[in-house]
Amino acid sequence: MNPTVLVTGASRGIGRAIAIRFAQEGYNVAMGCHSHPEQAYQASEKLNKAGMQTAVLVEDLATVQGACALVRQTQELFGRLDVLVNNAGISQFGLFTDLTQGDWEKIRSVNLEAPLWCAREAARLMIPRKEGSIVNIASMWGETGASCETAYSTTKAALIGMTKALAKELGPSGIRVNGVSPGVIDTEMNAHLGPQALEELAEETPLGRIGTAQEVAAAVFFLAGKEASFITGQVLGVNGGFLI
Repeated sequence: MNPTVLVTGASRGIGRAIAIRFAQEGYNVAMGCHSHPEQAYQASEKLNKAGMQTAVLVEDLATVQGACALVRQTQELFGRLDVLVNNAGISQFGLFTDLTQGDWEKIRSVNLEAPLWCAREAARLMIPRKEGSIVNIASMWGETGASCETAYSTTKAALIGMTKALAKELGPSGIRVNGVSPGVIDTEMNAHLGPQALEELAEETPLGRIGTAQEVAAAVFFLAGKEASFITGQVLGVNGGFLI
């Protein structure tokens, strides 16, 4: 039986690239999404026509029920869950003094609480089997902080803390928990920065460019797989040297 991965936020950007990479490597792929489901369905249809096994699961990760349902549906659909990739995330660019309670609650629920509940449900399936892998997609802004993205940076910093805590708690059950911390990546989430800002960020990056979603996907696949079998509680930066 092929291993199964659940990727949240898989309709576009980094999540889509992660889903495609796992599908190409022979995994059954559950593509979780809420916004832009049409893009997830397009990707899934293309992969399935190529002989891969994928399915789109539409749930609202801003709710506990939606997060838990994603894991439950993956188990029901494929009969197992080997890897959970908590990728879904949202951001808001603006002054901290303009942040509202509603803004904060939405960002927190998707970026931090959804990974928590998805990980809890996944762990309940993985613990009896004494194996499994969870990879959380953090951000370098969770490590160093980003001006005008205080709420986003805060939730990503907390996600890194959760990653390390879960690695300690779930390690004795054979479950590895790691994080990937992307730098500036060419995705829709960074489209608000504009060409000039992206060019300036590329110049600040030692490798002289911004990254691709496929490069983040490669790091996720490595950490999830057997080649990283003695790696847990780590956060791998994929940032071109921007943050060292």
